[in-house]
Amino acid sequence: MKIVIAPDSFKGSLTAAEAAQAIERGIRNAFPEADTVLVPMADGGEGSLEPIVRSAGGTFVTHTVRDPFGSPVDAAYGLLADGTTAVVEMARASGLLLVPAPLRNPGLTSTYGTGELIRHALDKGCRRFIVALGGSATNDGGAGMLEALGMAFYDASGCVIHPSGGNLEQIARIDDAAFDPRIAESDFLLACDVNNPLIGVHGATAVYAPQKGAAPSNIEHLERNMRHWADLVESKTNLRLHDYPGAGAAGGLAGAFLAFFPSRLRPGIEVVIDAAGLRRHLSGADLAITGEGSLDAQTASGKAPLGVAREAQSLGIPVIALAGAVRPDLRALYEGGINCAFSIVNTPMTLDEAITRAAELLEHAAEQAVRAFGAGR
Repeated sequence: MKIVIAPDSFKGSLTAAEAAQAIERGIRNAFPEADTVLVPMADGGEGSLEPIVRSAGGTFVTHTVRDPFGSPVDAAYGLLADGTTAVVEMARASGLLLVPAPLRNPGLTSTYGTGELIRHALDKGCRRFIVALGGSATNDGGAGMLEALGMAFYDASGCVIHPSGGNLEQIARIDDAAFDPRIAESDFLLACDVNNPLIGVHGATAVYAPQKGAAPSNIEHLERNMRHWADLVESKTNLRLHDYPGAGAAGGLAGAFLAFFPSRLRPGIEVVIDAAGLRRHLSGADLAITGEGSLDAQTASGKAPLGVAREAQSLGIPVIALAGAVRPDLRALYEGGINCAFSIVNTPMTLDEAITRAAELLEHAAEQAVRAFGAGR
């Protein structure tokens, strides 16, 4: 029996790789001779680096860059087996988890470190990039990243501006004379699981800045800054990012890629599935097992379990989903290819206990699920 194990992370408790290993242990308890293939998944946002690199047989490169506030931080990116493809997860350099909760303020943070990772990968000869957008601490429209790659910004008096979310309005001129020429020779695939534009009620600032620590009184100022930035970019490139779907991802970082890089947006789960070779791994499988922390309406909007299920369904392979919480209405997930879903919580317990025992609970649930599957065969 061949079983493909392709879960997302169980946030707060298990990485995707740890979840896959726990599921494999449960399968082995029931069927020691089963042929198991572990393909950890992600939805293209925060946490996508490791699943893509490990599944694709790549290696990790660590480089010291600036964190969102400009302090040094060691950040990893992936180098795939072809030697020319880099996988950059922006959250490793510019992510919210790098900033202690009391200090979070998207008016002060920058994506400069993400640009440093890209520059380092360019120095290593990479010309193809997979960029995971998500989990950012920033609202700078990607200007910090552009600065790290050679772009310069000046105010009305000709003084240099080092951009952050709170000072974009001071920029009067964009100078791209020293912008890294290797960018034009490269290809950037942007893994993005949101469609938010740069500006407006559904834009980067209104929707995500509060989650990054922006005070309600500061939202209007940040939005005005972002609108000014969008106007500048449009005058420089003729690309209107204001209402461009997806441009608001990662505090507008996606917009900077779209405006100044040879780049394209693609749903994150599709990028991960392709990079990990999931369809190839599913070939000849009898069963696929996926999962994440909670199966709910958000899962149906393009999260990893549904992406796995759709691939498996197209090959006629049944899918079992395991999760910490399973919400009542799963009709959209069933239609998407998930055959059945089980909560791993098998007795009354607190959330903290469920998180602490997640690996054990997942192993037990996987064993029971495959025993039921085996009995049905």
